[in-house]
Amino acid sequence: MKNPESRPHYRQHDFTGGLARREAGDFTTDKRVLLLIGMAIIVGTGGALAAWVLVNLISLVTNVVWFGHFSTQAASLANAPRSAWMVAAPVIGGLVIGLMARFGSEKIRGHGIPEAIEAILIGGSRMSPKVALLKPLSSAISIGTGGPFGAEGPIIMTGGAIGSLFAQCFHMSAAERKTLLVAGAAAGMTAIFGSPIAAVMLAVELLLFEWKPRSFIPVAVAACVSIYWRPLLFGQGPLFPTNFQSHLPWWSVFLCVAMGIVSGLQSGLLTTLLYKIEDAFERLPIHWMWWPAVGGLVVGLGGLIEPRALGVGYDIISDLLGSHIVAKAVLAILLVKAGIWLVALSSGTSGGVLAPLLILGGALGWLVGLIFPGDPGFWALLGMAAMMGGTMRAPLTGTFFAIEITGDISTLVPLLVATVTAYAVTVLLLRRSILTEKIARRGQHITREYGIDPFELTRASEIMIQQVDTLAANMSVGEACSFFASPEKNHRVYPVVEESGLLAGVVSRADVLRWQGDEGLAGQSLRESISDSSLPVGHPDDTVGFIADLMLAADTGRIPIVDRQTGKLVGLIARKDLLRLRSSLKTAELERRPYFGARSEAVTDQ
Repeated sequence: MKNPESRPHYRQHDFTGGLARREAGDFTTDKRVLLLIGMAIIVGTGGALAAWVLVNLISLVTNVVWFGHFSTQAASLANAPRSAWMVAAPVIGGLVIGLMARFGSEKIRGHGIPEAIEAILIGGSRMSPKVALLKPLSSAISIGTGGPFGAEGPIIMTGGAIGSLFAQCFHMSAAERKTLLVAGAAAGMTAIFGSPIAAVMLAVELLLFEWKPRSFIPVAVAACVSIYWRPLLFGQGPLFPTNFQSHLPWWSVFLCVAMGIVSGLQSGLLTTLLYKIEDAFERLPIHWMWWPAVGGLVVGLGGLIEPRALGVGYDIISDLLGSHIVAKAVLAILLVKAGIWLVALSSGTSGGVLAPLLILGGALGWLVGLIFPGDPGFWALLGMAAMMGGTMRAPLTGTFFAIEITGDISTLVPLLVATVTAYAVTVLLLRRSILTEKIARRGQHITREYGIDPFELTRASEIMIQQVDTLAANMSVGEACSFFASPEKNHRVYPVVEESGLLAGVVSRADVLRWQGDEGLAGQSLRESISDSSLPVGHPDDTVGFIADLMLAADTGRIPIVDRQTGKLVGLIARKDLLRLRSSLKTAELERRPYFGARSEAVTDQ
């Protein structure tokens, strides 16, 4: 007879490769984050340099196409002459982009952020060198030939590609590649707008799909590295400095809410129109390669009406914030910019959404500000932030972005009120944002609500079955076969315990079927017949997440729970217990009852 104490101790075997069982703590981050921080410094530098290259490429193409000279100085299309070339240039740019997408990489189509999200969630955070090269080039051609886009979407994808490519040079997990991909994206956005906090918040609200120190710290490091590069690459100070110092009455908070509602409705309308127009392009009887040229035709015609609607339009943002513009021009820019942006973006050309959203939200906010108290530029700023936060479903990003690009901290509370209001409106109006709708149409479901994993919050002792049906270790194999043949005994697995309560192993129906074919085993005890292979067990203080990992690693549906000190069996967890925990979470979300009323009824019943 085998001595139970000579059996290999089941707790010495690690079924999860050391990944799941750990000391209890607030976070799972380990020292490997230091390596990611070091890599983030390199990626942050690469993202900042990529932003500088992209901005200069846009300026170069703009000057060559519209003004006929070789220069990287920023140029406004407000001075571009109205002529047939104003229509032809965007069409030619669209043709070039269509060819690049068809024969280069289709991933350069669109505004960049959905593509970055797809790479993170579906592609294992792997991007190709083609994307890193063709995305900034195609965006420079698109914007430089009059496309009404910003550079932020392309630089987010380009910076992300730099981080992804760098990560792919090393042995890294998909989660670590994601961290460096997002770090590159945040660095690029920081360099262009001088907004490190907003870039980090964009990473949290849109790209990381988690909030963990392992990813948050390297992304923040990359953004900080980029902001220190920015004075050398773009100059110092905020992009659109303002100093409103508005002393509005207390009831102006209701006006901020009203501004948020207006921006939220504007966001919902533009998002709906965008995808209706995209559906119209899908019905065209021509290959998608030609769609950007069709969009370019509409862009050019819009430019004949209002040339300032073409290109990035940072000068428009500056004029709106400074109120150096008249109502007629603002209305024209709002209508023309919205029309050509919707058509051009729907056509699948390359360009970003952030700058157009700022202009459209700012233009409407400025017009609303004509009837609200205070400077119309102040309401334009609130419209910009609310439009950004509501459309991208990133209210904290919108709030901090507006503060960082203006350097005006006095607007913090009004910005937060307006942006959160717009966010609430768009969440209630539309199931998905302008960024995730495109991904959903490709068959991928995305949820952007974060919460604490109940499997990591709950201990095994809270869900385990405490009254466990067991078999005695000295029971014979024949008796066990008869036991399993009884119709009342319907469990597939039974723990085997010694007289002292120590867990000796488990017996399954598969074991019994195997034993039935060998009559020589009938007289042996279960202690002698149980395999000496290590047995996966949990402890009462283990998290349910660890128990689930054990089930997956050991390919079993039941895990015995033993006392950590004595090794005695104290419970059992099956797959149905995990599902029951999921059910309790749903109950907490959906079951509604008054606490005080229920308590009073309970007292009365007693």
